[in-house]
Amino acid sequence: MWSPSVDPAIIFLTRRPGFLPSVQTALADRYAAERNGPEGSYTNLPDCGLQVLFLPDTSPNDQLAAVIPIDDDLLDRIDAIARFSRAWLKRPLSRDTRMTVDQRRRFRLRLRAADGRMNGATYREIAIAIYGAARVDSEPWKTSSLRDAAIAFVEAGIALIDGGYLRLLRHRRRS
Repeated sequence: MWSPSVDPAIIFLTRRPGFLPSVQTALADRYAAERNGPEGSYTNLPDCGLQVLFLPDTSPNDQLAAVIPIDDDLLDRIDAIARFSRAWLKRPLSRDTRMTVDQRRRFRLRLRAADGRMNGATYREIAIAIYGAARVDSEPWKTSSLRDAAIAFVEAGIALIDGGYLRLLRHRRRS
């Protein structure tokens, strides 16, 4: 489970204000708190891939309301609430858009390359695992663009392992 200070996709739930009409929003029949922390009780929602934080004095049995902090991650938080609402209403789920399909593929390759290197694989062996032996053998290794790509995958994978993965929890936004 992620910390709310790191992952803007965590849904904060609290008791629904008494001045709003009563509706059936209890989550007790679908989810139970899995872990307690100083900020409340956490659970994962496997049907939509989200993490929920029940704020203090809130339980899955309560009528619920979402709290959306207004900060630099507001759009990420709204996107998470939209995915949560689709799951709640039993509508087709939208995909988490923080990473594209191509970014996910590169992420896996980077981690595989870093893992291989940390376990003693040469850059050539890593390139063969990623691109195949025939493609790697088709050009001189020392000047090969595949060699440069394998080195870049390893370096990027190590950067991810060293904490760079936290950037993946947020959408990239233009300033």
